[in-house]
Amino acid sequence: MNKVVIIDDEPLARSIVVEYLQQHPSIEIAAECNDGFQGVKAIMQHKPDLIFLDIQMPKINGFEMLELLDSTPSVIFTTAFDEYAIKAFEANAIDYLLKPFSKERFDLAIQKWNDKKGTSSEKNIQSLLENTTKQPDERNRIVVKNGSDIRIVPMADVMYIEAYDDYVKIFTKDTYYLKKKTMNYYEQVLDSSKFFRTHRSFIINLQELTKIEPLEKNTYVVFLKNGKKIPLSRTGYSKLKETLGV
Repeated sequence: MNKVVIIDDEPLARSIVVEYLQQHPSIEIAAECNDGFQGVKAIMQHKPDLIFLDIQMPKINGFEMLELLDSTPSVIFTTAFDEYAIKAFEANAIDYLLKPFSKERFDLAIQKWNDKKGTSSEKNIQSLLENTTKQPDERNRIVVKNGSDIRIVPMADVMYIEAYDDYVKIFTKDTYYLKKKTMNYYEQVLDSSKFFRTHRSFIINLQELTKIEPLEKNTYVVFLKNGKKIPLSRTGYSKLKETLGV
């Protein structure tokens, strides 16, 4: 028996998925969730084989929810917004269903999932999250998981970001959070007038910058308000002066 979790803030949308799944006796509905917070908890608890996931939801959206998972089940996206029906979905998602969708289209999505069952979706989902156009809220905040707690960190609270193997460390004044993202991702997503990549391993919040000093030949260091010293490459030095207008 395959387990499924349905995550959608619209009761009618969930009920349609439930109705269509009745024709698939090999699939058991483990949970229905009306937001991403509930979705994360249900996935951790039930470890489903497949999730039906809405994209635009209150609190956190579907993409942000996926970023919080330690391991990602197969995903069929359900959305009313066709701007998200892009090549990244075609390449990396099992399928996506544009609302309102028919039972025939739903059954086709289930068939696609059955055909791909047993293949890892982890890399595909990570690629999707890296390459899909971000929603406005995602550019102004980072959603992180701290133990069992989910927190929304405003970008204004981020002092700097540091590369850490396959993760990044996101530092605030009080603590840091691990996020399974790349430095290139944040360099592209963050507002370049507010955040600057000083080095291949560091991105700083320009509001936290206090001074720049030479370190060795052709290398520099920047100081943040909390006294933290961050390396600044030679290329970064030239670009930073241009950004600051000095």
